[in-house]
Amino acid sequence: MKQLIFLLLLALALSSCGSTAKSLFNGEDLRGWHADVPEMDDNPDARNPFIIRNGLLVSLGTPGGHLISDKIYKDYRLRVEYRFAGEPGNCGVLVHASTPRALYKMFPKSIEAQMMHENAGDFWVIREDIVVPNMEERRGPKEKWGNTEGDLRRIPNLTDGSENPVGEWNTMVVECYERSIKVWVNGDLVNYGYDCTADHGQVALQAEGSEVEFRKVELQKIKGLSENYPAQN
Repeated sequence: MKQLIFLLLLALALSSCGSTAKSLFNGEDLRGWHADVPEMDDNPDARNPFIIRNGLLVSLGTPGGHLISDKIYKDYRLRVEYRFAGEPGNCGVLVHASTPRALYKMFPKSIEAQMMHENAGDFWVIREDIVVPNMEERRGPKEKWGNTEGDLRRIPNLTDGSENPVGEWNTMVVECYERSIKVWVNGDLVNYGYDCTADHGQVALQAEGSEVEFRKVELQKIKGLSENYPAQN
């Protein structure tokens, strides 16, 4: 009887966390996504920088743009496993994405969880905004804050050394619940913000100069806020 009660309580606890994680790409094509790449507007020879290669979703890095989910999501945990395929560089995961090309005629309105080498987990605000602890210490002079061109839009992450060596796989988890966002890199909580100006939107991956391979892009809807997210291999 005690074992039965334990199993029932465990099932209830698991169900409160949300649904099963669902892969956002099928390993064969880009169904469920659309590319927004300005260079492809008028240049018939421009390549799509987002491809499927050997079952991996690959951002070739150039030309610059974004791969945007067709669906809009709210209250979820996004798990991304990625690595820089060659030279380390820049890329990012965007959440709460909405209006396309809202910044520099390239970036959709969103909050970015940075993947740039040695800066993974930074927040960049793109026509949206978010509050973090020690805001002035981390973001700079308050009078220079903003969410558009020329403003202080970067909020550095809280840790050093959370990324694996170049060539190895990294796991980034971005949890969006109500108006808070948490980011983990390889099991370390690297950033946390609240009072976000958005609580739903599309998910986007960047092409921003460096080739990046993704072997997992999974989304799990959640019903409650997690205090900790355990490291997973």
